[in-house]
Amino acid sequence: MLLYNVTVNIEKDAEEEWVIWMKEVHIPDVLATGMFIENKFYKILHDSEDGSVNYSVQYFSDSMDKVLDYQKRFAPKLQQDTKDRFGEKFVVFRTLLETVD
Repeated sequence: MLLYNVTVNIEKDAEEEWVIWMKEVHIPDVLATGMFIENKFYKILHDSEDGSVNYSVQYFSDSMDKVLDYQKRFAPKLQQDTKDRFGEKFVVFRTLLETVD
């Protein structure tokens, strides 16, 4: 199993709109690509010096080919949609992890 983890630091004044948009638009769009079998969405609980808030959006896939296909064919547009909507109000860090058996 592979985990494509997207950690997002979002400004507090954009948090509520961003969370709604993630739940109603972005996450469904990512799942609609067919490259992931499920997702989880977490708020990271810690105090940030600048007042921003952090989230982890996790997408699970059973195939490296699917993750690579997602990154090549779908991610650029979906990432641009986020940037168009929220501009400079967020910073993102992406990590690909593999289950250790």
